[in-house]
Amino acid sequence: MTPPTAPAHAARPVQRRAAVLLVVLLVASGCSSLRGTGDGGYVEQSGAIAQIAVEDREEPIELAGDTLEGEPLDVADLRGEVVVVNVWGSWCPPCRTEVPFLVEADEELDVPFVGVNIREEVAPALAFERKSGIEYPSIHDQASEALLGLGRFAPRSPPVTIVLDREGRVAAVVAGALTSALTLTELVEEVQAEDG
Repeated sequence: MTPPTAPAHAARPVQRRAAVLLVVLLVASGCSSLRGTGDGGYVEQSGAIAQIAVEDREEPIELAGDTLEGEPLDVADLRGEVVVVNVWGSWCPPCRTEVPFLVEADEELDVPFVGVNIREEVAPALAFERKSGIEYPSIHDQASEALLGLGRFAPRSPPVTIVLDREGRVAAVVAGALTSALTLTELVEEVQAEDG
């Protein structure tokens, strides 16, 4: 006699847990296609995109600090809006490569963007922002302490772009450089559509 099989819907929680675990592994490990950069000071990531289903999202992230201009910024103040968070450093070649896509998406989307500048002094970061046309604020996080507020989504190396839902929960992660503005605008628009 053949043993009874579980209905298909019984596997869904296991599949969801597996998807969440995959996101954690991608973000925590810097993705599967790590390439060393010698003395470049960063680990290049593959640009893998992970989306987290609404029912699998965790608590809102806590991300706050002073901006490069010295103003306080707390992402919790942006709750109620979809928010784009980009972790970057001007010393990071993939960060420099993706910045035109971030600037374009910032111009196209009606959502707040917040940068998190890590491992560098204020002056070169501000110079890079001016040269690149970045108009959104960036938290200055030279010691990478504010990143701890991202919990298990805190990247080990930039660039990483995170889309937060209206409750401040991680909804999507791009681990590595964006390859187009469209990639980001589509991710944001999907999260915006969740609330109708």
